[in-house]
Amino acid sequence: MSNFREIFDQQDWGSIKSSIYAKTKRDVEHALATSERNLEDFKALISPAAAPYLEQMAVESRRLTLQRFGNNIQLFAPFYLSNECQNICTYCGFSLDNKIRRKTLNPKEIDGEIAALKKLGFQHILLVTGEANVTVGMPYFKKALKQIRPHFADISMEVQPLDQADYEELIPLGLNAVLVYQETYHQKDYKKHHPKGKKSNFYYRLDTPDRLGKAGIRKIGLGSLIGLEDWRVDSFYTGLHLDYLEKTYWQTKYTISFPRLRPFSGGLEPKVAMSDRELVQLICAYRLFNQEVELSLSTRETELFREHVMKLGITSMSAGSKTNPGGYAVEPQSLEQFEISDERLPSEIEELIKKQGYEAVWKDWDMSLEKY
Repeated sequence: MSNFREIFDQQDWGSIKSSIYAKTKRDVEHALATSERNLEDFKALISPAAAPYLEQMAVESRRLTLQRFGNNIQLFAPFYLSNECQNICTYCGFSLDNKIRRKTLNPKEIDGEIAALKKLGFQHILLVTGEANVTVGMPYFKKALKQIRPHFADISMEVQPLDQADYEELIPLGLNAVLVYQETYHQKDYKKHHPKGKKSNFYYRLDTPDRLGKAGIRKIGLGSLIGLEDWRVDSFYTGLHLDYLEKTYWQTKYTISFPRLRPFSGGLEPKVAMSDRELVQLICAYRLFNQEVELSLSTRETELFREHVMKLGITSMSAGSKTNPGGYAVEPQSLEQFEISDERLPSEIEELIKKQGYEAVWKDWDMSLEKY
């Protein structure tokens, strides 16, 4: 296949949903017994039939994670540069139709945030903006990367999808990873949640990981926004996407995130609620399906949940997150993209990780290790 779109177009949402919900106890036991799990096994592990096997899944997930990643949890922080956005998204505080004061950090303000994040100890950062091509387009990204790169070991971005040539231009400036969530793979509902703006182009977003792979990015982040649609089906599509990408761009690393719909100004209620127990099941299912993929958990989740799930497959966590531009130093009280749940300081998270018998990793990669 030349791109994931060709595989996607061969799938049918309803058929996949029926297949997942038809999985039986025997299917789950087969998936647990084998060491080489395929997409059908993954369906079984995310199905309702797997719920009684959660403890067994958790034990195996922890074993596989320790085997591949050791007892390390990488810490990172989101670094919001702008809340300006040209899209209407029903679930986001930055949506164009949400009447908020817009803010894009200037170079002096970026310096203030850099200093605050460095003081907290961070070496891995995730640059985040709304999707506004004119205000925070390529010229802004290039200037920001040149300014930020000398201060951090690892820079990721979660911004609007770009063309392949744009990624090829940003990688030498220090861009190491790009997170691009499809939000939902349900094409009809995707349009309902993205009625206006460039993000309403479902296929352009779907093709983004292919453009990233062709550009030679070091790491790609995938995920769906849990709550927009049936999480089991969206997670299967994410697993399908991951499976294709790993086979096609085998030199690239991959990470999966688990954003659950959180409250925001004028917020959307989740269509499908996901319990904590179900999120544990999903995390373990991904680890059993793919022993190489990194699994990341954000401060959207509660303190208690993060403490309990940390040992079950997670490899990276955000800490002390601010989800508004300038939130660390410049403008702490401006509107957030969504509410966080775990508000503890990074130093407190580090201490918690140590108490669990794990190592808090502030730096596990440096751009100087690789010449572009």
